[in-house]
Amino acid sequence: MTNAVSPSLGSSPEREQFSVVMVGHVDHGKSTVIGRLLADTDSLPQGKLEQVKALCQRTAKPFEYAFLLDALKDEQAQGITIDTARCFFKSASRDYILIDAPGHVEFLKNMVTGAARAEAAMLVIDAHEGVKENSRRHGYLLSLLGVRQIVVLVNKMDLVNNDPHVFEKIKEDYSAFLSRIGVFPTGFVPVVARDGINIVQRGAGYTGKTVLEHLDAFRKSSGLDQKPFRFPLQDVYKFTEENDERRILAGTVETGVLNVGDPVVFFPSGKKSTIKTIEAFNRSPQNQTHAGETTGVTLTEEIYVRPGELMFKDGDTPPLSGSRFRANLFWLGRAPLVKDKRYKLKLAAARVPVRLVDVLNVLDAGSMTLETGGRQVERHEVAECLLETGRPVAFDLALDNPATGRFVIVDDFEIAGGGIVLEATPTEGGLVRDHVSRREASWERGAVSLVEREKAQGHRAKFVVLTGDKEDRLRALGKKLERRLFERGHRSYYLAPANVDQGLDSDVMPSFDRDDTRWRFLGELGRFLTEGGHLVITPLANAEEADLLVLKELNRPQEVLVLDARTGVWDSAQDDETVVSRWVSLLRERDILPDFMI
Repeated sequence: MTNAVSPSLGSSPEREQFSVVMVGHVDHGKSTVIGRLLADTDSLPQGKLEQVKALCQRTAKPFEYAFLLDALKDEQAQGITIDTARCFFKSASRDYILIDAPGHVEFLKNMVTGAARAEAAMLVIDAHEGVKENSRRHGYLLSLLGVRQIVVLVNKMDLVNNDPHVFEKIKEDYSAFLSRIGVFPTGFVPVVARDGINIVQRGAGYTGKTVLEHLDAFRKSSGLDQKPFRFPLQDVYKFTEENDERRILAGTVETGVLNVGDPVVFFPSGKKSTIKTIEAFNRSPQNQTHAGETTGVTLTEEIYVRPGELMFKDGDTPPLSGSRFRANLFWLGRAPLVKDKRYKLKLAAARVPVRLVDVLNVLDAGSMTLETGGRQVERHEVAECLLETGRPVAFDLALDNPATGRFVIVDDFEIAGGGIVLEATPTEGGLVRDHVSRREASWERGAVSLVEREKAQGHRAKFVVLTGDKEDRLRALGKKLERRLFERGHRSYYLAPANVDQGLDSDVMPSFDRDDTRWRFLGELGRFLTEGGHLVITPLANAEEADLLVLKELNRPQEVLVLDARTGVWDSAQDDETVVSRWVSLLRERDILPDFMI
């Protein structure tokens, strides 16, 4: 739940907007700082301050500026911020969206959610308590999330009698910590948030910048339009009413600019086309779309691409593509991140299975010491890890493009961790190959060997995959090939992908797993059927190279024969009978069918 304070004070369209996250250890005064900013910049709705003061008087509570933000009853009762709260205020120069992120260690997940949307951060440290372990955690999280503009507020200076030595000691210690993780704050400000000292108005004897002046000095993130174009594909829509034949690819432009007529490429599939139109709801088609805009596009050449692919302009610096990468991550799950367990990775629009391959090192955010050689990552630990996805994904390094270099990991339907991509690494073996090795090592064979079956049946077993043509035609061709082989005494079997899809229980398998699981099921079924000596035929109109590799791996030690209309194996313009006859001849040429049986 998000508590949006003062929505009536939303930003004016002609003024610059800027988002800032407030972080820090619990009870160090974040919400009080925000309350003073709202009050002292006259950004509260009329009568709001008086209303909260009257409520405190009726309930015999001492008034606190934090109550302006902590509007949820359970938050006020506990005195801690549980969820991220957004509020709006204005300075003379621009409009601010201020995000109050939880400081308590149990709510770090919410803090990550808030910080991921921010362009800068204010980090609050209690002068009396000093730098706490959570203060270090939050600093490291800001670094992980790519937030580089940070101002540190040393709050409650009145509790240490405004001693400048205390302030300088905290500044020295925390600056040293931040520098070790590559973060260099723009400044430190001694404040008494309760009294509004150095928040908006400068306190007596203080000559440095106030908190508001530091905020106004933060630089607005710019140049998103100048970065290489990135468009994570979220979904594909087909409209049929009133003879509308558009097939619209929808998503949000993360970086760059796209124009009608631009040639584009999709990773990881590598498919290419050209932008025909740029679409949007409730407005006429556009000639151009920019970073931050939610939009849709149609293509001049219709190609099959899946949600989760990353579209970029042909000629721009391409993203990376692969299934293994090195990453920094912060783990928030109740159970530790462990090897050989299946998780779900969300990166841009991609949703793919992922596993922990190796823990390169684990960082103690309190002591800043590194431990190497671990097998798991515990809750609230920061680690450098090697991760591998179940199928290739497209991404950028986080330093090059944070929008397509950040990810989260889901465990049991909950976000359990998040991090950034540091480096793409070569894939050795991989998830599927490791699975096949374990499977084959324990495979229990029957009393009849495959060689005996093939000799008795008069043909070799084979998994035949038909691809590269329209789905309806491939289904018809596959069934005709099955019939032709059957009538000649061969053990042929038509394996319909639709039957596999119907067998996947949506209550057990979430929808974003279905595509990956389809290839796993087909490959495993093919392995069983070829072990029984069958000629298995399956049509896969839109199979990509990565999908075919999965099928080939899963069908080991038997082989997969791919008949692809795009590779000259057959001419898709030929009639069905000619195509089927050509396939039968090809099976004979490959010694799958003996001459005397044809």
